[in-house]
Amino acid sequence: MITLENVTKVYRTTHGKHCVLDNVSMQINKGEKIGILGKNGAGKSTLIRLISGAELPTAGYIKREMSVSWPLAFGGAFQGSLTGRDNVRFICRVYDSSIEKVVPFVLEFSELGKFFDEPVKTYSSGMASRLAFAISMAIEFDCFLIDEIVAVGDSRFSEKCNYELFDKRRDRSMIIVSHQPDLIRTYCSTACVLTDGHLTKFDNVEAAFEYYENI
Repeated sequence: MITLENVTKVYRTTHGKHCVLDNVSMQINKGEKIGILGKNGAGKSTLIRLISGAELPTAGYIKREMSVSWPLAFGGAFQGSLTGRDNVRFICRVYDSSIEKVVPFVLEFSELGKFFDEPVKTYSSGMASRLAFAISMAIEFDCFLIDEIVAVGDSRFSEKCNYELFDKRRDRSMIIVSHQPDLIRTYCSTACVLTDGHLTKFDNVEAAFEYYENI
């Protein structure tokens, strides 16, 4: 289970403090798949980063009782001067995963070819996203955080990503942020709507969409 209790996130801007999340509480149970709906700028990606641990809340706490992925296709943790291969090796050491198993999988899945041995700072955003997604699939987690992952690569690569994530890991927990309603309707059993810093959870996806479309 993952528990968020009264989580608040405030950023300092040139115009003063901006509260993105205001006393947000929620639970994600083992195997549960939750969609997060909200308009641009509502704080959906911020919520995902907080759950992953990439950022810390301003107030409140997050308790993780299962392993949580970084946001899929997020390459912010890469060291740009290192090659793709060396970044993978480093992440394997952090997560105590087998370098011998992970490196070949990531090389094949990412389809980076010779660029796998080039510095990540030379990658396009799409290449970095493919590398990040491939690593996420090579290292197993109990809960996957998905922030518009289907936008990675062309349609063929997206289909491969969807199979690897949603079919092969259908027993995992997932938190999905997407502007594609079909993705959430297909894979989520419940959904939440984020608006004005507040999170409202609904018992079923259609009720969440009905509320979201009228705000």
